[in-house]
Amino acid sequence: MVREYAGTPATASKKPAPWLSIVGIGEDGLAGLAENARRAIEAAEVVFGGKRHLELACDAITGEARPWSVPFDVGMTEVVALSGRNVCVLASGDPFFHGVGVTLLRLVDPVEVITYPAPSSISLAASRLGWALQDTACISLHGRSIDLIRPHLHAGAKIIALTSDASAPALIATLLKEAGFGTSIFHLLEALGGTRENTRTTTAQDFAFADVDPLNVVAIEVVADESARIISFASGLDDALFEHDGQMTKREIRAVTLSSLAPRHGELLWDIGAGSGSIGIEWMLSHPSLRAIGIEQNTERAERAMRNAEAFGVPGLDVVIGTAPDAFEGLPTPDAIFIGGGGSEAGVLEGAISALKPGGRLVANAVTLEMEAMLLSAQSRLGGSLIRLEVARASPVGQMQGWRAAMPVTQWAWVKPKDVP
Repeated sequence: MVREYAGTPATASKKPAPWLSIVGIGEDGLAGLAENARRAIEAAEVVFGGKRHLELACDAITGEARPWSVPFDVGMTEVVALSGRNVCVLASGDPFFHGVGVTLLRLVDPVEVITYPAPSSISLAASRLGWALQDTACISLHGRSIDLIRPHLHAGAKIIALTSDASAPALIATLLKEAGFGTSIFHLLEALGGTRENTRTTTAQDFAFADVDPLNVVAIEVVADESARIISFASGLDDALFEHDGQMTKREIRAVTLSSLAPRHGELLWDIGAGSGSIGIEWMLSHPSLRAIGIEQNTERAERAMRNAEAFGVPGLDVVIGTAPDAFEGLPTPDAIFIGGGGSEAGVLEGAISALKPGGRLVANAVTLEMEAMLLSAQSRLGGSLIRLEVARASPVGQMQGWRAAMPVTQWAWVKPKDVP
């Protein structure tokens, strides 16, 4: 049955008038702007932007031109302090593709803002090369580690990367060569959209361009050599890809462990007894929004975990050197916890259970009888699931082969009830 709602209609609240305009501007300056974007600049009492942006728009600025403070004010306090006045912020290309618009709209209600985006340098690069953006990995290495490109290095892939400065293309080319992708086609696109625009093409291993414009974008057509270090999309990466001392969760167990941890968008993992960092690394590889903190008492292993994180393209892995559970103090609340080492030590399991977010997931692996006994007891008290994992690998027996069993692993997986603090 359909019936008409007979209640009192909601009173429409008056929206605040926009006071802030964000104008994306390219290297072609005012000539590339639509009329309404130019009018927003002309009407502004104060115009914020980088020195280059202010120079590009100088003929339209009638108010105060205010360059960004150094160091850059990530809190945008100067802009927010002018709320209610007519303010314009100049940005490179599309302000919402790794741009200042993202920062501003964390602080200002979108209804108070009008945005006039211009094509991003990524879009311009794709148009120059004839690449479909939906089929291209688009990443920002501006002010970030170039190791972030590593997970995207697959044969046949296309990558467009924003860079930081004139030195970045050579560093990226060197990374490709050392990772086994030296024959990849390497496009250097400089000052896109402006009078200095230039495109040069070579291979990564032959990169030797001089006088690189600091405003550049790198585009790569990935070609993998026989020795290429390709990071699979699947969980349970080859153990040989990791630097380790033998104390690590092996690939088959790791694959099941990641499945039990069940990564979800934006979540934080604690990897207790991080060792080589393999669990935290594969957690972060699942999606760019995921974060992980490794807790490792051995300094040498902690440093090794960080080297592995860089080599796998997840340099954001945070490794805390300390002994659990004392090392938990001050850490942000985790959505998931993995206990792979040291779980039988006093207070570790209890501390992890206490720290875990309600509704969060805890997975613990045991290879010793002592740790297994703790997991059996925990499961009898708290519930959850227990599985036993046994793996055998073929290995030489004289001139033939036989199965050699690895130590069995008992795994407890538990979800903390949402009504438990």
